[in-house]
Amino acid sequence: MLQLNSKLAISMREIRFVYGTSTGPGGQHVNKVATKATLLFDVLHSDSLTPFQRNRILTKLSTRINKHGLLRVSSSKHRSQRANKEAATDRFVELLRDAIKPIQKRKKSRVPRASKKKRLQNKKKRGETKRLRGKVQPHD
Repeated sequence: MLQLNSKLAISMREIRFVYGTSTGPGGQHVNKVATKATLLFDVLHSDSLTPFQRNRILTKLSTRINKHGLLRVSSSKHRSQRANKEAATDRFVELLRDAIKPIQKRKKSRVPRASKKKRLQNKKKRGETKRLRGKVQPHD
């Protein structure tokens, strides 16, 4: 079981891993050994998720979910399959925690009176400076 928070735990039976060869440098090792781990999670048919959580995940992680409802998380930064599997699992947990986290409402705040006063004083000072730049009236 992957415990995401106090209200949500996902069974390891709902998660599937697919392995493949990694890209990048590494010579023969990278071409021969399937170390890249891809975690697949069916968001649409998961028994662990409530409808609210499912909708939240589908909207927040829409770029990572395909048309069949599969969430895909890959890792190929390590040289071993086990380390990549753990890295993909950690990233998966992190993504789901962020997706189901409630959005905090912004508290409205007022502009302080001192700030308003300072802004108006600066405007008056700037206006006075510009007024004084005008043409000089000749003395009679």
